Amino acid sequence: MTIPDLRTGLGWDTHILTAGRPLILGGVHIPSELGLDGHSDADVLSHAITDALLGAAAQGDIGMHFPDTDPAWKGADSRQLLHHAVQIVRVAGFQIANVDSTVILERPKLKDYRLAIRESLSATLGIELARVSVKFKTHEKVGPVGEGRSAEAQAIALLIRR
Repeated sequence: MTIPDLRTGLGWDTHILTAGRPLILGGVHIPSELGLDGHSDADVLSHAITDALLGAAAQGDIGMHFPDTDPAWKGADSRQLLHHAVQIVRVAGFQIANVDSTVILERPKLKDYRLAIRESLSATLGIELARVSVKFKTHEKVGPVGEGRSAEAQAIALLIRR
């Protein structure tokens, strides 16, 4: 019996919320007084998924491929980073089976943006919408996220050897 080559990867990211920056999650602009601060567009969701994919394929992490010291990535659309990670996964001989993710943010409420975020991620990942899950949680007013000072995202990806 041959055991299929399945790989899981876990991704996590966090960014500070600040005035004067856009709030972008999974490539979707969310109306908000505060946005995420970072070298790129600081899309915590895309960053977490990027790390999950790279980890599952044993190809390092987001900082290794897209260092925040590289001016080429200054202000970059994080979907570019995610798309690049997808290409790395494919070159390594894997296909994406599914991605499950969670955004942790006190406000604004995100439920009305779920489909748009899933559609954006599905297109960037090159997989069916049904294979992309996005959940939203608050931090119950505890810690920096709960106090509205930052946002986090977690993701897990399952890869299958082609």
